[in-house]
Amino acid sequence: MERLYLDNAATTAMRPEVLEGILPFLTTSYANPSSIHSSGQRVQRALSGARKRTAEAVGARPDEIVFTSGGSEADSLAIFGSMTGSFARAHFITSAIEHHAVLHAADALRARGHKVTVVPVDRDGLVSEDALKAALDGSPSVVSIMHGNNEIGTIQDIARLAALTHDYGGIFHTDAVQTVGHVPVDVRALGIDALSFSAHKFEGPKGVGALFVRKDVPLTPLIVGGGQEGGRRAGTENVPGIVGLSIALSLAVGDLQDTQSRVTALRESLMNGILASIPESELNGSRTSRLPNNVNVRFAQIEGDTIVVGLDLAGIEISTGSACSSGSLDPSHVIQALGLEPAAARGSIRISLGRANTQADVDRVLLVLPPLVGRLRGLAGALTVEGARGS
Repeated sequence: MERLYLDNAATTAMRPEVLEGILPFLTTSYANPSSIHSSGQRVQRALSGARKRTAEAVGARPDEIVFTSGGSEADSLAIFGSMTGSFARAHFITSAIEHHAVLHAADALRARGHKVTVVPVDRDGLVSEDALKAALDGSPSVVSIMHGNNEIGTIQDIARLAALTHDYGGIFHTDAVQTVGHVPVDVRALGIDALSFSAHKFEGPKGVGALFVRKDVPLTPLIVGGGQEGGRRAGTENVPGIVGLSIALSLAVGDLQDTQSRVTALRESLMNGILASIPESELNGSRTSRLPNNVNVRFAQIEGDTIVVGLDLAGIEISTGSACSSGSLDPSHVIQALGLEPAAARGSIRISLGRANTQADVDRVLLVLPPLVGRLRGLAGALTVEGARGS
């Protein structure tokens, strides 16, 4: 049985072109880019080229790109690193549906004595301008609101939220790990001060990401000990990873219009098919302002984990939500932030499509999932009756 992978929001398969581009920097071109000899300078030129390609892909300048170990480090650098100068004691504002990389940073700031405000979202997972305005109090503020949610797929109107933050003199960061490479992202058009992304979400290597930070935004490094990345992140650069990120991002942006259109059509086919064929199923997140590859639905009377296991036995791989929360017994904070009960969070699954998926893959899910849900509900009902008899 050929396995069907539909967990692309967790990670993606590396494109062959990316692997081919990385290999020389693991074998022959292995010199340290800080070395002044010929081999080192050859690698330095490759690093500079990768920085230029990465910057161009998101509408930035090369000197506004800081390479990191991934999205979580980029989020931390943006949040903690921007709290310097007049923002050293800044009020930190974020939303209730952020990735834990941001919410745990908020916890750390609160423990250090910072004022922290977590703004609510509506039933679709959207942050309103009124909610953000109510949090902005005129004091120096650092705001971090994600572009596209990793669980429910809702895409925020970042340009409007950033403009409002700037009206109050604040700094605005967005976690764009789920959107870069999947929808058009231009840092100038968004009007943001900092933006995080990660290579393995758009068919690049794991362990490498980047932070865009606007040139005139002060940034204190979290890692010290060298002058790499313009003094903003010390340590010998992960040249193979950085080159791989730049190639994967260039390919993703080059294919973006076609891929986004095709994957969105698959999403709609899958979403509509599930909701039409399975009673008491409902969509989580916005129907329209949504990542092209995200389907997050909830089912009454059953647990999402049991669906994941059942589909896995049928050769179909999905998830219940964020891979970073895998194994947690707590219901999703994102689903609960929509105003839903813990039972709804526990009954939710996430199916995330990728560039290589086809309509045949969607049809396979729609063939397997409805009877699986029916069987699981029947089993749950039988166990409930048996439990009642035993009591």
